[in-house]
Amino acid sequence: MLFRQLFDASSSTYTYLLADEASHEALLIDPVFEQASRDLALLDELGLQLKLVVDTHAHADHITAAWLLKQKTGCKIAISASAGAENVDLLLQDGQRFGVQGVELEARATPGHTSGCTSFVLAQQQMVFTGDALLIRGCGRSDFQQGDPARLYHSITEQIFSLPDGYAVYPAHDYNGRTRSSVEEEKRFNPRVGGGANERDFVEYMKAMQLPHPKKIDEALPNNLRSGKPANGKLPEEPDWAELRVTFAGIPEVEPEWVLQHQAELTVLDVREAEEIGAPIVGLERVTVIPLSELRARVGEVPKDKPVVTLCRSGKRSSMAITILKEVGHEKVANIHGGILHWLER
Repeated sequence: MLFRQLFDASSSTYTYLLADEASHEALLIDPVFEQASRDLALLDELGLQLKLVVDTHAHADHITAAWLLKQKTGCKIAISASAGAENVDLLLQDGQRFGVQGVELEARATPGHTSGCTSFVLAQQQMVFTGDALLIRGCGRSDFQQGDPARLYHSITEQIFSLPDGYAVYPAHDYNGRTRSSVEEEKRFNPRVGGGANERDFVEYMKAMQLPHPKKIDEALPNNLRSGKPANGKLPEEPDWAELRVTFAGIPEVEPEWVLQHQAELTVLDVREAEEIGAPIVGLERVTVIPLSELRARVGEVPKDKPVVTLCRSGKRSSMAITILKEVGHEKVANIHGGILHWLER
């Protein structure tokens, strides 16, 4: 199985990619709306087909990318039936098994943070994705969204702590840079629910907490009850000046064929050193040459009246040129995928 743990810094949310390396089918757990392009780029680079998006609950601190990813890929959306969300293809029940070819999860109802919280057990890899029910040395708050500390205590101790000690715990959030724990660790060291804490210990602890209102709850919760579908039902605007592909590294790229068709509307910037410049590049009629080593000093020579596409031998140096151009206000910029090596192959 292929596994990736992805992170959204603004909400401290973990998104998990699980995929079968034989079938190339993939699922995402808890994707973030603003990170959809990143997730799609990773799927593309790894040659995976997104078949399912599943949320552990209706989040209050970020908007899910479930609906957006469905529009982009045709994948299905899953969440607990108790979450009360719309635009869902698969309403999960406690104990239900689901997933994609080669990756099977078991849904375990773990309410208490919200009534629809669900943890996902991946028995074949001894993993459990706990959402906000159980965090690393913590747990989700229980003071809003049908929260109930007594219910949360039983969810954690009966549904998660009943798993074998060696199971790895992967939460939906961590605010201190921690990436994983284990059932055994949390049973021993979790300051709220571990170390022999009983229901009264836990409930009184949770009632004594005084946490600020989630900053994005008024925006996030209504959207998440629509599976992330915006109120206007429209996809977010994307750059339309080029047939852009954004890599997992965040680099906007275009293919040689598109450049050939639109070169009259572009500035083609070659950032190779002078001694590398040889015969003209096949198909290109006009090229501006500024070596990368000189670009910061000479960036004012790059016209701003047209989009800029950058080029070098392999596409590596020219991707750095994108950063330099953006620093001085160029908005319509893209790297020519694979550089001259790829250009000649095409």
